[in-house]
Amino acid sequence: MPRATSDRFTRAHQPSAKSKASSDASGSSAAARNPIFNTERFGQHILKNPQTAQSIVDAANLRPTDKVLEVGPGTGNLTVRILEKAKHVTAVEMDPRMAAELTKRVQGKPEQRKLEIIIGDFVKAELPYFDVCISNTPYQISSPLVFRLLSHRPLFRVAILMFQREFATRLVATPGSALWSRLSANVQLYSKVDLIMHVNKNNFRPPPKVESSVVRVVPRDPPPPVEFGEFDGLGRIVFSRRNKTVHANFMAKGVMEMLESNWKTWASVNEVMVEDNVNFKQKVEQVLQETGFAESRAAKMDINDLLKLLAAFHDAGIHFA
Repeated sequence: MPRATSDRFTRAHQPSAKSKASSDASGSSAAARNPIFNTERFGQHILKNPQTAQSIVDAANLRPTDKVLEVGPGTGNLTVRILEKAKHVTAVEMDPRMAAELTKRVQGKPEQRKLEIIIGDFVKAELPYFDVCISNTPYQISSPLVFRLLSHRPLFRVAILMFQREFATRLVATPGSALWSRLSANVQLYSKVDLIMHVNKNNFRPPPKVESSVVRVVPRDPPPPVEFGEFDGLGRIVFSRRNKTVHANFMAKGVMEMLESNWKTWASVNEVMVEDNVNFKQKVEQVLQETGFAESRAAKMDINDLLKLLAAFHDAGIHFA
């Protein structure tokens, strides 16, 4: 993943004499068509309201010793405020044009020494150590960003993240609510999530078609001793039709075949003898009946319910990953 200090990045993007002359000739019409703010290719919308930007940074309660990871800095409206309070900022930006603007913004200032820019895809980037993450998240990486952060080690202290409002409200949803989902359960298993504020779409340039919200994510430390793939695998089944019974979801087409294949693979890897002519469907139904969750519905099951069900399946040698 290419990294660049402000100095190196600026030199690499100096305009040629020909392009500068062309720019001068175009005059004010070029300014009106400034391509910097044509961000649709990367799904990015620049936060322009200074009060909102300051509120987001304040919510992080930054310390002078903090190293901050910022995702999607754009032209730096959040970045410059973070740099005032933190020891160091690593900004991950997909769009080289935005990275160039951010570089120019700190050029020759004391903050330049505190800023590192990584140009590329956050999902694939090699992340440094960080205490705090702040993000005006491009909508298309919302889910990968959350789970990349929660799987990062060592654990960070807090993340202040802006998402599309529907996604944010799913993160903080509670069992029994309309938006309680596999996403809600997965995130809340590994972290505490709070809604901080709503942000109107007119706070951005260009304005998105949807409203946004900011959430605070604090990882559970220590993290629960649960393999994510197992918990998520169970969630995929029970939340596939959240208002149907758990039993009905396990009886859905293809589920039993997949689980039986997983069971035999697990048994082979762990050198466990598999009984001949075992009735696997009956084995699954027995777990559901004994735990009392056969007639439960995922829409109302909390994380403890899901963990109890997962543990019972594991006791029976049935795995989901």
